[in-house]
This record gives sequence, C-alpha cells and structure tokens, in this order.
Amino acid sequence: MQKEKILLLAGQWSDELIAIRRHLHAHPELSFQEYETAKYIEARLDEWKIPHQRVAGTGITGLLSAQSEGSYLVLRADMDALPIDELNEVSYRSVYPGVMHACGHDLHIAALLGAIRILSQSGNPLNGTIRFLFQPGEELLPGGALRVIESGLFDSRMPDLILAQHVYPELPAGWAGIRSGAYMASSDELYLTVKGRGGHAAMPHTLIDPVLIASQLIVNLQQIVSRKAPPDIPTVLSFGKFDAPGATNVIPSAVHLEGTFRTMDETWRKKALGLICRSADGLVTSMGGELECRVVPGYPALHNHPGKTAAVRALLKEYLGSDRVAELPLRMGSEDFARYGRMMPAVYYRLGTGIKNSSRAIHTAGFDVDESAVSLGAGLLAYLAVSLL
Repeated sequence: MQKEKILLLAGQWSDELIAIRRHLHAHPELSFQEYETAKYIEARLDEWKIPHQRVAGTGITGLLSAQSEGSYLVLRADMDALPIDELNEVSYRSVYPGVMHACGHDLHIAALLGAIRILSQSGNPLNGTIRFLFQPGEELLPGGALRVIESGLFDSRMPDLILAQHVYPELPAGWAGIRSGAYMASSDELYLTVKGRGGHAAMPHTLIDPVLIASQLIVNLQQIVSRKAPPDIPTVLSFGKFDAPGATNVIPSAVHLEGTFRTMDETWRKKALGLICRSADGLVTSMGGELECRVVPGYPALHNHPGKTAAVRALLKEYLGSDRVAELPLRMGSEDFARYGRMMPAVYYRLGTGIKNSSRAIHTAGFDVDESAVSLGAGLLAYLAVSLL
C-alpha cells in the first residue's frame, strides 16, 4: 500500500478518530477494569466487520491477515487509565472523579483502531500476518503483558516483531522518536517497615525511635547507587512514601517506607535488590530496631531489537520526513511492553503529541495531546505494518 493512500485514508477518518479518542478520554477505566472500554472497542470492530476475541480478561485481539507465509507482526496498544483527578477544562474531560487518561492510552487505542480500519478497508492484500492487540493493565503490576503471554496467545507461533507506539509530549505532533537497544528501565517496588519502641517524644532515651532509624536508612541506602552501582549502568533508588503515624509528642512504634528501584541491567538489578535489603537490615539492627523488607518484582528493562529498530527508524523517516525523527535519550520510566521483548523481537517508539507552549507531561492532571497526532499515529502504524511485512 502506498504512503499516499494511507495518508488519504487517515485524513478522511481523522474527525472520527478524534471523536473516538475523546469518548475514551471522557470514560477512563483503571487497570484490569477496562470493561466498558473493551465493549466500545468491540463495537467499533463489529461495525467494521473485523473478527476479534477477548484475551487476558478485558483485552481484545484479532488477525487482519493470517497467511502461513510471510512475516508475523503484532501491533499493541494499552487500554488503562490512571488514578488521577483531571484538571483540564475541556468538553471531553473525564466524567469519573479520580480517574484520568493521563498517559495517552486513549490516543493509543484510537490510533490502533484507525490503523486496523486502514489496513482492512484499503482493498490491498496483506503479505503476511498482522495481529492487533488491545492490552489491559499496563499501569499496574504484574501488568497486562504478562497476562497476555500466560494466556498462550503466542504459543502456536512466535511473532517476528511486536510493535508499539506511545505518546511523547516532549516532541511536537508530526514528529516521532526512537532508540535502539536499552531504552527504559526495570522497575521494582520496595516496601520497608522499621520497627522500634515508641512512646513519649519528651523521653527519647527510653525509646528505640523508628523515625530516626528510617530517616537514617533513606540517606544511607543512597550509597548503593553512589558507591555500589557500576558507573556505566543507569540506576535510581527513590522513596516516595514515609509513613510515621505519630504526633508532635508521640513517637510511633513503626515506620513504613515505600519506594522504587530502577536500572537498565538485569544482573545488577538482582544484585542491587539483595544489597538493599541486607544493607537496610544491618543498619536498622545496629540501631536497635527490626526490619521487614519486601520487594515486589516489576517490569524488566525495555530493549528495542537493534535490527528491527533500524528498519522502523528508516520507515518513520519515509513517512514523516528525515528531519522529524529524533533519537531518544535513555528513560528511567518503565513499561510492561518490555516483557514481550524478552521473548520476541520488539520495537517501542514515541509519537510526538506536544502542545505549543505547554509540556502537558504524562501522569499529571493537566495532560493532554495535540489531536492532529491521532490520525497521524493511525497512518503511521498502518504504514509500518504494511512495509514491515
């Protein structure tokens, strides 16, 4: 299929795709609760006579072509929203307090629906197999990707490539970004409880103060990053929650800490998590307290397949123009799409959605997109799929 035809079809359906995105934005659903979102997607697919089935609960998948010869390509879009109260004063503002599409998954769905429509109604035969995958639960461990894999969806035939695009407000609409090899970090959740002996704050000599111990602990654990991490491996250790349920004159008997550990290397990741718990236990014990250290394994580091990334980069330049494809920096955020990359070639690229004079950062209450990126993303996915087959 020629680029010009894809551009034409994407342009014809632009208003409809924007309306789809706005409906989804106004009706967000949290991870693994995407019941109405799934029904909405199914209704659009039924309208276009596209066969589909459920996967991983609220996920939806189907084949646009199923030829025994040729490549096997998967196009993936995530579906879930975030527990954020939207502040945007727009007609499509979330109707559900405390739930918002603040990471662009509404655009991902609309763009993939648009790509499906382009590919299915173009009249051109597809040379190979294309599977579409609307995946639930990207934002919440253990992640929808794991559930899709465990469903056996890929057991009979392993894809030659799985592809995903994600909004990127750091680039303007009309641009895309990509990076070969390591791109996003692994993410593990840390839950530490420091136990001491609480009591009256005016008599600290009679206590084992868990507030003091936990404060020292947070500072000391940073030495794992500054003194233990290999200098060539990006590493982040952050604590975002410090719960000391005391008062001005009350020292509590326990303090609860919650944090995240992120890195780009799986061997160092495993070693560092052991160091965190052992180091924490040593410090807390030396100060007379007791420690409970629990690690909840998160997503692995995301690596883009070098050879496939080179091919995708070249196609992005063909579709958008060579001056509108940026080289992405390393990013310490995480993505459950990384799970697919551990079992098949995977490429994850970014679609520019920036609004002039506003960063509209993802995971914030003011996030929004330049909606010209919706049809652009649909056409881009369709062009990549046809070309990669």
